[in-house]
Amino acid sequence: MNKKETKSEVSRKIERGIRLGIMITIGFILFIALGGWVVMQLWNWLLPTLFGWPQVTFWQALGILALSRILFGGFGLHNSGRYSMRRRMAERKKHLAPEEQERLRVDQDPSTSEGSTK
Repeated sequence: MNKKETKSEVSRKIERGIRLGIMITIGFILFIALGGWVVMQLWNWLLPTLFGWPQVTFWQALGILALSRILFGGFGLHNSGRYSMRRRMAERKKHLAPEEQERLRVDQDPSTSEGSTK
């Protein structure tokens, strides 16, 4: 607390932080609920008609959404999977000799394989 800040200013900052936390929590819950609702609507619109599968409830749709997140990832996590693999490969390539880098580039480029036309 600065010397110039009064207790009322500090309490206003705390109150504002609490309000912000509540709003973020409500927004998160609404976002998840909307995702479950969209999954439920799409499932119940398409799959019973196309494949004869049963309709799902909202809670089952949330479960499908969570299961797909566990199995397939997603939702904007860029520090995993293909991105980090590319970054690691680029790091390894930096330490190769220029001839080795060229050989690796030629080996990975499908247009330079034998029998292909340019």
